[in-house]
Amino acid sequence: LPGRLVALGTDGFGRSDTREALRRFFEIDAEHLAAATMSALCQQGQITAGAATSAFQQLGIDPEAVDPWRR
Repeated sequence: LPGRLVALGTDGFGRSDTREALRRFFEIDAEHLAAATMSALCQQGQITAGAATSAFQQLGIDPEAVDPWRR
């Protein structure tokens, strides 16, 4: 496949009591998927870094956050 692949799935590993909480924990909820898309578009030069940063802020995503499985 041309382009960059971004993994968007996970196994539960008994981490959360609801699917919503599990998706949020593994950062594969709607907000994080949108942020991953914006990041990929920025890396490909299709949007500016400022546009990606603005989207992250609107989505409530901290790009500097520690991976949840390392907390």
